Amino acid sequence: MSGHNKWSKIKRQKEKTDAQKSKIFGKLLRMISVEAKMAQGNPSSPSLKSAIERARAANVPVDNIERAVKKANETAENLESIVYEAYGPGGVAIIIEALTGNRNKAAQEIKFILSRHGLALAGIGSATWAFEKTHEGWVPRNTVGVSEEDAEKLSALVDELEENDEVQEVYTNAE
Repeated sequence: MSGHNKWSKIKRQKEKTDAQKSKIFGKLLRMISVEAKMAQGNPSSPSLKSAIERARAANVPVDNIERAVKKANETAENLESIVYEAYGPGGVAIIIEALTGNRNKAAQEIKFILSRHGLALAGIGSATWAFEKTHEGWVPRNTVGVSEEDAEKLSALVDELEENDEVQEVYTNAE
């Protein structure tokens, strides 16, 4: 009867879902902290309101949101938003938005992930021409068709980038 313990199965499933929630909550709360710091704690700021709405849509507890807003006003840590650009498999343009307190560390981590996939960072403006900045994020102006093999490589790259704590969003112009 080994391996038939119902609690063990439930525990493993709960650990997996809790880890996924924790990663998402952490990113959203970091974004709220940055917006609260820029808005100087003003809850009527549009950017802070939208960050809080995104967190509530992801079911982040209200007390965690309030704690992130209070903490942003008390701490001296300056988180900054950085946009990195690269080209992926099949010539797909990639925009990586990061939120970090250490610009050099974030750049090195992203470079390392890209190098493992045989890619490198592109120059400023070399990939953003293919996108348009909107309220929701970066929307591709034109798309690039990719083969199934390149699509699998791109999917693996995007997944690995999103695993990084400092990466907030990854945008591509792949079809």
